[in-house]
Amino acid sequence: MMLKGQNIGYFIKRVREHIRVKLSDLDVSYVLRHDRVMIDYNLQDEEVIVERLKRIPGIYDFAIAHVALSDLDDIVLKSIQVLDESIHHDHETIKIETKRTDKKFPMTSLEITQKIAKPILNGTKWQMKVDVNHPTHILYVDIRLEASYVYLKTIKGLGGYPYGTGGKGLLMMSGGIDSPIAGYLAMKQGIEVELLHFESTPLTPIESVQKVIDLSKVLARYTINGQIKLHIVPFYKLHHAIIDYVQDAYMITVMRRMMYRIAERFTHKKNILCLINGESVGQVASQTLQSMKVVEAVTKIPVLRPLVTYDKLDIIKYAKEIDTYDISIRPFNDCCSVYLPKQPVTKPMEIYAKKYEESIDFEPMIEEAVHGVYTLSIDEHKTINMMDFGLTMEEAIRHMEEMSDADDHIQTE
Repeated sequence: MMLKGQNIGYFIKRVREHIRVKLSDLDVSYVLRHDRVMIDYNLQDEEVIVERLKRIPGIYDFAIAHVALSDLDDIVLKSIQVLDESIHHDHETIKIETKRTDKKFPMTSLEITQKIAKPILNGTKWQMKVDVNHPTHILYVDIRLEASYVYLKTIKGLGGYPYGTGGKGLLMMSGGIDSPIAGYLAMKQGIEVELLHFESTPLTPIESVQKVIDLSKVLARYTINGQIKLHIVPFYKLHHAIIDYVQDAYMITVMRRMMYRIAERFTHKKNILCLINGESVGQVASQTLQSMKVVEAVTKIPVLRPLVTYDKLDIIKYAKEIDTYDISIRPFNDCCSVYLPKQPVTKPMEIYAKKYEESIDFEPMIEEAVHGVYTLSIDEHKTINMMDFGLTMEEAIRHMEEMSDADDHIQTE
C-alpha cells in the first residue's frame, strides 16, 4: 500500500468494501483508521472471521486484540490477561513493542514500554523474562485515539493488492493443477478474474467440466461477492478438425493457437485487458519458450503467466494450501490432455503451424465457438452438479438454460 502514494485511498476503500461484504452476515461493527480496520465481533464468530479474512487480497496481516482504555493501568491488566490466556509454559521470553499512534498521549513509546514491563511480568501467572533480541513472544501494545489494542501474535493475510484494483483478466482454465493456481496468484495481485474453459464432449468426458466448476468454486472464495464467472467454449468441432488434419507432433501447438484466437476475440466483448494461463517454462513440451512464442503469435493481447518460473512442487504446495489439488487430480482429461501426441514438437516453427492450419477452414468454427460460449456464475456457497443435468453436454446446456430463469446463479450467454 505504501507504494501507492495519492492513490492509497482508493486501495484502502476497496479492502474495506471486501471486508464488509465478506462479514455482512455476521454481527460486527467497525472502527476505521486510515490503513487499519478494527472489527468488534461476537466470540463465537471468531473462527469464521479469521478464515474469511485470510481470503481477502490486500490484507498483509491481522491480529486478535484485546481492547483497553488508553490508560496505563488498564493496558497492564489487558496485557496480563492476554499472556495468561495465550502462554502455557514457564520460562518463556518476551519483548514488549509499543506503538503510540495517539501523539497526544503524554509519554513516548519507549517510556510506555519501560513503565508497563515490570507490572506485566509481575502480574502474569507465568515466570517470564525479557529478551529484546530473540524473544519467544512479542506483546504488541497499540495506543490509539479511541482506545488501545493489546495482542500477542499476528496472522498472515494474503498480501498483494485489493481485488479488482488491477483491472480484469481472462484465465484460460483447465482442470489441471496449474491454471487454478495461476488464477489465484493473479487475484492475489488485485486482478479481477473471469474463467474460460474449452470443453470438447464427447471427445472429453463431461466430468472434466465438473472438475472445472468445482475448481471455480474454490477461486470464488477470493472475490468480493463470492462469485466468479466461468465461460465455457464449445470446442468439439475445432478439436475434431485438428485431430483429423494436423500432423501429430504439431497437434497441441495448433490447438493452443486456436484457443488463443478464441480467447482474444472473447475479451473484446468483455472489456478484459489480458489473458492469464498456468504455463511454466519447460514443464511440458508445449511450454518451452519456442512453443510459447509460436502460440502467442496469433494474439496481440498481453498474456500473463504467474507460474512461469515456478517448480511443479511449489505449484502443488499452493494447490494443497487452497484446496484445489484433490479436485485437479481427478482422472478426467480435458482438451489439452485427451489426445496427447507421443512426440510433441518442443521447438515448433510458425511456418509449419500455419501450413497445418491451412488445411482447416477454422475461421467459421472460431466464430461459432465464440458465439456459442455460455456462462455459469459460480457461487462459493452453491453446488452445480453436471451429472444432475444429463449424460451429454447438450442435455446439460438445455437444463442449465431452463434453470437460468429460476436461479440467478446460472446465467447463459
